[in-house]
Amino acid sequence: MTDAMDLLRSNLLRVRIPEPTNRIYKQECCLSFDTPRSEGGLYIDLNTFLAFGKDFVVWNYERTGNPVYLHIKQRKKLVPEDRPSKKPTLLAIGVDGGFDNNEPEYDETYNIVILPNYATLPFPSVELPEKVRLAVDAVLLAESTERKEQLAAWTADKKQISSYAMNLQQIDNGVTVPPSGWKCSKCDKTENLWLNLTDGMILCGRRNWDGTGGNNHAVEHYKETGYPLSVKLGTITADLEAADVYSYPEDDSVLDPILGQHLAFFGIDFSSLQKTQMTTAERELDQNTNFDWNRIQESGQEVEPVFGPGYTGLVNLGNSCYLAATMQVVFSTHSFCERYYTKQSLKSAFETAPADPTVDLNMQLTKLAHGLLSGKYSIPSPDKFEKMNSSSLPINAKQEGIPPRMFKAVIAASHPEFSTMRQQDALEFFLHFLDQVERQNSGSSGSDPARSFKFGIEDRIVCSSGKVAYNRRHDYILSLNIPLHEATNKYEVEAFQKLKAQKMSEGKELGSDEIIRPRVPLEACLASFSSPEEIHDFYSTALQTKTTATKTARLTSFPDYLVLHMRKFIMGEGWVPKKLDVYIDVPDIIDLSQMCSKGPQTGEELLPEAGPEDEFQSNKPLADEDIVAQLVSMGFNHLHCQKAAINTSNVGVEEAMNWLLSHMDDPDIDNPISQKAEFVVDQAKVDMMLQFGFQEAIAKKALKASGGDIEKATDWIFNNPEASISSEADCFDATTSSTPTNLDGGLPDGGERYRLMGVISHIGTSTQCGHYVAHIFKDGRWVIFNDDKVGVSVNPPKDMGYLYFFERLKE
Repeated sequence: MTDAMDLLRSNLLRVRIPEPTNRIYKQECCLSFDTPRSEGGLYIDLNTFLAFGKDFVVWNYERTGNPVYLHIKQRKKLVPEDRPSKKPTLLAIGVDGGFDNNEPEYDETYNIVILPNYATLPFPSVELPEKVRLAVDAVLLAESTERKEQLAAWTADKKQISSYAMNLQQIDNGVTVPPSGWKCSKCDKTENLWLNLTDGMILCGRRNWDGTGGNNHAVEHYKETGYPLSVKLGTITADLEAADVYSYPEDDSVLDPILGQHLAFFGIDFSSLQKTQMTTAERELDQNTNFDWNRIQESGQEVEPVFGPGYTGLVNLGNSCYLAATMQVVFSTHSFCERYYTKQSLKSAFETAPADPTVDLNMQLTKLAHGLLSGKYSIPSPDKFEKMNSSSLPINAKQEGIPPRMFKAVIAASHPEFSTMRQQDALEFFLHFLDQVERQNSGSSGSDPARSFKFGIEDRIVCSSGKVAYNRRHDYILSLNIPLHEATNKYEVEAFQKLKAQKMSEGKELGSDEIIRPRVPLEACLASFSSPEEIHDFYSTALQTKTTATKTARLTSFPDYLVLHMRKFIMGEGWVPKKLDVYIDVPDIIDLSQMCSKGPQTGEELLPEAGPEDEFQSNKPLADEDIVAQLVSMGFNHLHCQKAAINTSNVGVEEAMNWLLSHMDDPDIDNPISQKAEFVVDQAKVDMMLQFGFQEAIAKKALKASGGDIEKATDWIFNNPEASISSEADCFDATTSSTPTNLDGGLPDGGERYRLMGVISHIGTSTQCGHYVAHIFKDGRWVIFNDDKVGVSVNPPKDMGYLYFFERLKE
């Protein structure tokens, strides 16, 4: 011990006492998924405060020369096996109020270790130098960086106090609300009822996407009156914070600090009320125990657990299933396995990483790849393992999985939404991920695995002159509309709609076994993508004017992996994104030869190249002639009427007239119409779209593309999912030309036949809530990846996918 103490004293200059601003890692190794609970424990560098597993700490010593480490080892405490589980109140996993995983508790032991010979000194000890004691105490008392990031992300998601609560005006209508026997004031609904806290009106809630629920009378009342707050009857008890209070202008569940006072105004004694209705969050939970939830997760099935390389689960960090499902499929592709696993070791990635490897995407992707593919962490969890006999695994054996914390922090650093703990769109994450990988591998196309998903699309545009132009671009996904009119069970669906209408009129609910969903063949969705589409206001360089053209899309190259995105989410009533309740019949093998571009045809005449004047005319705004004609008939100047229509985005005659009357004295009113230098986006409209869950940059882009019309802007976003990638990245490399150019150089290309290899399914009513699960075809069988649950799939829900991943068949 004396030698070890002398060695420690000789290295005190390499020990630092952490400052409050230092990032301290003590939950997980920077290069692997080793933790203090691992066999070798965890070593924290007392100079950089980075953490390393037993097999990796020597690499850090060789690289930095830092010899002094705090070694932390955790051992599980014994706890009663019958500890009760808490009922969840949030649709989340791994967070307070979410699903209880019954996490065990641990005892910790500490030692000071000096490399390279691993000389060890116990901690705490009064014999240790004061500087070491202060440094270790500061490390142990500090909140770990991993925990800080998780807490910061969750803080924003807690219910906020409504800005309308404290100054809410209440109208004395003589209304006294009874303790029971409620009914909607405008229909016969007796469930899902909301009490408006301003005037005491009792009205039914929103209609669900499947026709169940209320009749929208509560939200319609808000639109008519502007009265902002309502509370759901049946959720009011002595625990007022648990009551479901909704703010319509804030479009969220909120807290009302003086809810008791507001209820007393209408004669409600909350202390005597019993809970009879679910809150909005609880209803989401309940809806997710239905048929779709059970089928996609294969609940109730005896799913045989799978362990070993390529079968490692990912721990849910709190609504991180969108990331888990996506990365499981990504690392089932040869391109990503090769780049970050077979051809790159953890040591080589560490040697090229910056001083802090936790912020390096290459390092964290390599760490994730080795964690998923090595099989090191794909073993039954210890508590389950202790109960097994040596001859067989129980059906419910479960692995611990690995938590992708550091990877999530790095990939989300440039995207504010992914930095939160809210549920996200798996498609948006997939596109953002590929964009970051492409940036990281820029300049070395041979090693960029993102290119295995990239392909070319050619739009062939024929104007009314008969001449042709070509528009070529690159994309990572093929986004497909779902033509419901092509359903193969139309008659059954029509009969179901009649039954649903009948039951709704009788105030009855439909059973899940009664629901009939349309079945649309994937072939119909692909045909819809390739079918001719009209383009209005297309500027023809041949005719020197705007006209109607026809556009047909084809593929100019076929990637190694083709991702099909099913547009299941549409904008519904009240600007709320809704999910299409539909099945897609997807075959295991698809042939896309009919979608192959044929290029310029013999005898085809191309449109002339656009000149500067053509560019001006193409972008020149056009007025709605119907609006102009009506204004002219009232006696206004024709040019003035055109300007009025253009400046009001052709919304209507009344808006154009109001603009005209207020601008008749403008000094430039008689000047010719010129091209707008820049469309100015109304920030109020941007803020409204932000409330719908869209990003600000995307909202502004959509509003510009739609002339400031919110409805058209939302449609534009849903019809342009690739817009979620920053335009600055320019990763779609588009060009428009009369003569096709070769943009596909360097892209993978091959045959047009593909085999289905992965499906990401979504459970829930929108991309902002619910759960994602991946099913992947591996080693001749379908396997379910449901966070840390990995097992042989009994009945893969191939007809319920949101994203379909196809691998090109070898010739």
